[in-house]
Amino acid sequence: MRLMTLAAGVAVGYVLGTRAGRAKYEQIVDGVRQVRANPTLDQVQRTVREVATAPRQQTAPVGPAAEPSRAPSV
Repeated sequence: MRLMTLAAGVAVGYVLGTRAGRAKYEQIVDGVRQVRANPTLDQVQRTVREVATAPRQQTAPVGPAAEPSRAPSV
């Protein structure tokens, strides 16, 4: 969602900041519509939301801290 907001902001900024005219504006608007209509984008947004809101799982430590000490017991 934030990516879409950023993209829209960039597009609006470009349109307002340029003197390219109506043709360039229509080109940008058509591009934004195509991106928003893409079903892959919709799926990516859903997946990102699910991953971001999913509870974190506890994982076992990895590396030297995970190995039992091999020092001789006294």
